[in-house]
This record gives sequence, structure tokens and C-alpha cells, in this order.
Amino acid sequence: MPDDRLRPHVLLMSEITADGKLTLKRGASSKILMKYMAPETEVLLHETRAACDAIMVGSNTIRIDNSFLTVRYSEGKSPLRVIPSSDAAIPPGANVLKPDAPTVIAVAGTAPAERVAFLRAAGADVLVAGTGRVDLPLLMRRLVEDYGVRRMMVEGGPTLNWHMLHHRLVDEIRLIHLPFIVGGEDTPSLVGGMRIESEDEMIRLSLKAHYLCGTNLVTEYDVVYS
Repeated sequence: MPDDRLRPHVLLMSEITADGKLTLKRGASSKILMKYMAPETEVLLHETRAACDAIMVGSNTIRIDNSFLTVRYSEGKSPLRVIPSSDAAIPPGANVLKPDAPTVIAVAGTAPAERVAFLRAAGADVLVAGTGRVDLPLLMRRLVEDYGVRRMMVEGGPTLNWHMLHHRLVDEIRLIHLPFIVGGEDTPSLVGGMRIESEDEMIRLSLKAHYLCGTNLVTEYDVVYS
């Protein structure tokens, strides 16, 4: 019987504004705000990538940001890029399909065959993990078993962040705080999809470190699941 506890150690890392937003507005690239990170914090981000076996973002982040997800500002090897996309909807010009680092696209069994064939022809590994949609706990187990992933970094948007936390798959959170307020009722924040009825449902964190990296405050937490 599969062991659902078999998964990588997961660090969720993100930049956020003082009011907890990831972008200027819905549909805007997070790169707009990331350019305001201090150079030292950019190095920290890339050092963190280099220290991990894999890095994961959602397919919507790929469509909006067209991220490379490689190590460029520090020494070290680029990690395995992991993109959950139930319907295999990765744009043909996506940077994650370039040969500068290996890429795994996790899809559902119902993903269109022509999209899967395109991704494989582009050089990506396509991993079926789930029937109607990607099963994240199953994906985590397959990453350990098939790719030897022991430590993974998540640089996801609000939807992926929520699903990872909802399935209790995140061990640590590291936040880079940007000294801006952008507002906006529908502006994406760190975690989306979270609708709770009482404080008993809150996901609890334990602060373990806080420090300045260049001019940016960085906070680090352990995730405490009851």
C-alpha cells in the first residue's frame, strides 16, 4: 500500500507586499514587484533554489510570468523544474521547456493526448499523477520515488500555495517582505482559496527567524499542523 507520508521536505518561498499581495493586480506578473527586491535578496532566492532538488510552480504562473526557474545569481546547479498542469496546458514558448534544466510536467490522466505529445517532444518528462486533476500527494511521492527529490522549493501563486497547504505538504515558509501597499480586493495574495469558518481551521505558523537581507525583511516559519 502506498505510503502517503513519503514526500520531499517542502519550503514555500515568496515575496509579498506589506499587505500580503503577490502582484500589482490580477493577471499581472510577479516580476513587476520582484524587481524591487534588494540584490542580496535575489542572491538568497537563487541560493535557495540551488540548495533544493526541485522547484515547483503552477501552470498559471508559467503562463503569466514565463519563469525560467533556474539558478543564475549564485553558484550551484539548477533544480528539477516541476509544473502541475492537469490539462497539460503549457504554452509552446514557455522558458521551462528550454534545455537549461530538466522539467517534469505533472498531468491528469484526462489531459489531451496531443498536448502531452507536444510536451514530450519538447523534451519535458510528462508524469501522470491523478485521474481528473493532478493529485498533489501522489505527485510528491512520485518525485521521491522516480526522481530522488528530497528537498523541494515552491514558488507558487495563491492557488498552488493553498492546495499544498491544504494537503499538509508544506514544512516551512520563507517570506521576502517588500515595503509597499498595493491594495485591491481581488489582487492575488500569498494563499488563495482559503475560506474558513472558525479560528480552529487556521493554518498555524511558528516564527523561527527574522533578519534583514540587504534592505528586505525576511521571515521564516515552520508550519504547525494540528
